[in-house]
Amino acid sequence: MALLQLSAAQGPDECCLAVAKALAYLLREAQASNLSADVLELENGNRAGTFRSVLLSLDGAGADALAAQWEGSIQWICPSPYRPAHQRKNWFIGALRCETPATSLASEIRFETTRSSGPGGQHVNKTESAVRATHVATGITVKVQTERSQHANKRIAVLLIAHRLANRDQELQAAQRAQRRQFHHQVERGSPKRVFKGETFELLKTT
Repeated sequence: MALLQLSAAQGPDECCLAVAKALAYLLREAQASNLSADVLELENGNRAGTFRSVLLSLDGAGADALAAQWEGSIQWICPSPYRPAHQRKNWFIGALRCETPATSLASEIRFETTRSSGPGGQHVNKTESAVRATHVATGITVKVQTERSQHANKRIAVLLIAHRLANRDQELQAAQRAQRRQFHHQVERGSPKRVFKGETFELLKTT
């Protein structure tokens, strides 16, 4: 299982649209590869249908390989759909993988099982597959109910807490902040990992 974050950083609305298009493309790739893909967190952009940031999990054989194919900067070549007179045609977003949690992390987490809520019919109401996980030392808590398997939800919860801890460390430690926090404020515009073109988000190149 892998966590992948797509981010428009501080880019304009066009970059937020690129995140939405990249997410849709990635979900199609995951489906074609028989991978399970679940969106865990969303930060909406200023315009409808756009996203400033998306955090999703990929699960199944080849999940890490697919995440590795995306990690880095992503270029979208397209005239602005919002500003027709704007000369810029190159928009950049970033894809970042969450580091694998330390093997000891699960032992530092308290797990509680609860009944899932939301759509899902009778199965949701009758099984306690949802997991609430709390990192004892920091009090960071997440609830995961994307999978029907309690074990799978625990794995996602550990990854998600690892992601939250990494973000927390960046706020506390300058060295880590320089590595990860800058990802949200500055996306590298050179050597893109993937290049897409046009309103249809056609893949031109991957490295």
